[in-house]
Amino acid sequence: MKLYMSPGSCSLSPHIVLREAGLPCELVRVNLANKTLKDGADYLKVNPKGQVPALELDNGEILTEGAVIVQYLADQVPTRHLLPPCGTMARYRAQEWLNFIATEIHRPFASLFKPQIPETYHQIARGMVKKRMAEINTVLSDGRQYLLGDTFSVADAYLFTTTTWGQYVDINYTGLPYLVALIARIGARPAVQDALDAEAVMR
Repeated sequence: MKLYMSPGSCSLSPHIVLREAGLPCELVRVNLANKTLKDGADYLKVNPKGQVPALELDNGEILTEGAVIVQYLADQVPTRHLLPPCGTMARYRAQEWLNFIATEIHRPFASLFKPQIPETYHQIARGMVKKRMAEINTVLSDGRQYLLGDTFSVADAYLFTTTTWGQYVDINYTGLPYLVALIARIGARPAVQDALDAEAVMR
């Protein structure tokens, strides 16, 4: 498999899941500014959407959208328990979290990296992110170790990825102790550290 990615972007989420799953995969860096690969090839021929991540399967198929890719990866190694089994309520809860993060956290965060968007909207987006993070903090106050309970899942990888962006857009998590503890817990996982170290080298 090949993971088309850009260091520090939303592709960090499937990168983490790949390492948690123990799946071999080649990392291919994408220049998002000009949509090219390291060798100058046109990335749009891989993913016409021009976004990362994209996962090239061994049969040549291309899978896109991070929240979908992490589910595919988790299902390849069910013994790692990165997702509950298909058809269970726990699985739907995981998908609930993935959709929430994608629409309510990832989307407003993404707008903060677009200078063409007026600062007045940036302020609104920051407020939206902080509100949603506060809601997650409340959920975590029940003593759970991760979003789904006591087991790390792909939803945690996605949430961790988005929280790392706060440092670049003037968002902190002061006053959200349960969220801060979760971020630290995820960040301390060996697979997460390996992914972060690998991406730091690629920058």
